[in-house]
Amino acid sequence: MTWLTWRQFRLPALSVFAALVLIGVVLAITGPELVGRTNFSDQDTMFGGTILVLYLLPAVIGVFWGVPMITRELESGTHSLVWNQTVTRKRWLATKLGFGLLAAMVAAGLLGWAVSWWASPIDALAATQTDRGMLSRIAPVVFGARGIVPIGYAAFALALGVAVGMLLKRTVAAMAVTLVVIAAVLLVVPNFVRPYLLPPQQMTVAIVGEDITNITGDETGTVQEIGVRNPPGAWVLANETIDPAGNIAEPLPDFVQNCMPRPGGGPPERGSLEQCMAQLGAHGYQQRLTYQPGSRFWPLQWLELALFLAMTALLTWFSFRRLRHLS
Repeated sequence: MTWLTWRQFRLPALSVFAALVLIGVVLAITGPELVGRTNFSDQDTMFGGTILVLYLLPAVIGVFWGVPMITRELESGTHSLVWNQTVTRKRWLATKLGFGLLAAMVAAGLLGWAVSWWASPIDALAATQTDRGMLSRIAPVVFGARGIVPIGYAAFALALGVAVGMLLKRTVAAMAVTLVVIAAVLLVVPNFVRPYLLPPQQMTVAIVGEDITNITGDETGTVQEIGVRNPPGAWVLANETIDPAGNIAEPLPDFVQNCMPRPGGGPPERGSLEQCMAQLGAHGYQQRLTYQPGSRFWPLQWLELALFLAMTALLTWFSFRRLRHLS
C-alpha cells in the first residue's frame, strides 16, 4: 500500500519539492547580502513574494495534494479494487493521510525555515521600530509566513482536502470548496482568533509632537485618527483617543475639529495641526494602545500551531467516520 501511495503521489509531491529547491537556491544566494544593512526598501518585492509563497503553499497542498488523493480513486472506482484485496479501508486511508501529512509538514517546515532565515535581518530591524514604517514579524500578514505555523497550515490544508474530497466525491467541486475554506480560515484566524490567544496588553501614550507619527482626517477637516509611536516590534490591535476619565473620545472634542488642512491645500481653520494636538494633551487626553508585544511571537506561534493541528485531527477523525459510508 505504501508503494502504491507513493506511485500515485510522486508527481505532485516532486513538483512541489522541486519548486521549493528553486526557491531555496534564490534565498541562499540573496540572503547573505541582507546582513548588516539598515535599509531594505529595495527588497519590498522579494519580501512580499516570500510571504505570498508561504500562503500559497497550503492552498496548493490542499487543492492539488489532498483532494485528488481521494477523489481520483473514488471517481475511477479503483478504491473498491484495493479494498477487495488484503488492504482494509482504514489502512487505505491511514496510509494516504500519513504519507500526505508527513510530506506536507516537511515541505512547509523547510520553506518556513528558509524564509525566516532569509528575512531575519529585516525582522531584526523591524523589531526595533516604533512607527508604521516596517512590518514586524508579529504583524498579521508576516506572522503566518514565519516560524512554525506554516507547518500547521499545511497539515490542516491536506486534511481538509481529503475530508472535502470524501464528502463531495467530485474532484473539481472539492477543489473549489477546499480553496474557499482555506482562504476563509487564513483570514478569520489572524483577525478574530490570534489576537486573543493571549490576553492583549494596554498602554497609554501622551499626545505630544515627538510621539505623533501620523494624523488622518476627512474632507471636512475632522480628525479621524491620531497615530502615535508604538511599542517596538508590537502588533497594535487598537489605537484609541481617551479622555481624562479613561473613556473613548468618539468623536474627538470640538476644539480639535477643523484642524486638518482644507481641500485644495488651504490652511486649517483653527491654527496649526500641532497647536490642535497640543490642546488635546493640555486637556488630559491620551492615546490608548491595545497590543500584542513582539516578545510573544513564539508563544503565539506555538498556540496557533496547536490550534491548526487540533483542526487537522478533527478533520482526520471526520474522514475516518466518513469512510464507513463509502461504497
